[in-house]
Amino acid sequence: MHSVGTPLLWGCFATLVLVLLAVDLLLFKGGRAHRVTMKEAAAWSLAWVTVALVFCVGLWWYLAGTQGHGVANEQAMLFLTAYVMEKSLAVDNVFVWILIFGYFSVPLELQRRVLLYGIVGAIVLRTVMIFAGSWLISEFHWILYVFGAFLLFTGIKMLFPEEEADLSENPWVRWLSRKMPLTEHLEGEHFLVRKQGVLMATPLLLALVLVELSDIVFAVDSIPAVFAITTDPFIVLTSNLFAILGLRAMYFLMADMHDKFSMLQYGLALVLAFVGVKMLIEPWYEMPLWLSLGTILSVLSLTVIVNWLYNRRQKQH
Repeated sequence: MHSVGTPLLWGCFATLVLVLLAVDLLLFKGGRAHRVTMKEAAAWSLAWVTVALVFCVGLWWYLAGTQGHGVANEQAMLFLTAYVMEKSLAVDNVFVWILIFGYFSVPLELQRRVLLYGIVGAIVLRTVMIFAGSWLISEFHWILYVFGAFLLFTGIKMLFPEEEADLSENPWVRWLSRKMPLTEHLEGEHFLVRKQGVLMATPLLLALVLVELSDIVFAVDSIPAVFAITTDPFIVLTSNLFAILGLRAMYFLMADMHDKFSMLQYGLALVLAFVGVKMLIEPWYEMPLWLSLGTILSVLSLTVIVNWLYNRRQKQH
């Protein structure tokens, strides 16, 4: 499959991801448990978005010098559109994490390690899924229309949310609880502890399992969605991973105010449905990039405004 990703670009991106992970681990006070403040989370969220935008500018500069301004403009716009969409869809993932940690009563200062492992696992998982998806599309182009139908169905389904699932009935939680003795309480940041010679799992391990499983579920939505923007594996992977790298900071930023975004799910549902329709009508109408990006931003912005007005009205009553 054709890609703008050269060995140099792939090498630079892989190096950048490793450096960013190391920085996140060392500077986000990763060496010890602590309660991440709103100010700290906001600063890191801004930093991650800035890094993604700088990468976009760097990609444009490299392509402008090697393939011309036309290609550079198009690919930079593709990256930006894919990144905005993936970042938006990641919010739903964050809300599920909040539900998981709330169920296991994990305090904020002990969530750092679970999120670190969760994000590293998500990077590996999505890399594999994206390359697999790229191969499938190159061999069976018609699968894009299957993706489109699936996204349209998912978007419509999200417009009619179901009741929150009872995590105690989750089959993985029940299976682990049967296979390993479980401590009644958290044991700091430990996933496993040995008591009286018996190796026991802690509730933090169960939280980690559900965090990893949740990313598999959301990857099934977000990866087909980004393939609606572009099938270039370099743009798909870079936009995905930059969105994921900032998830930990985004989580701590939204952990105390998720109830203020109760309508965001409907906006995300409309985005998925729009992307699904875009994929399905592609044989007859190729939607301009500016229209795709403008529609996604407009839907999300309108959702936030409506949610703000709704919250304001609720306070008045």
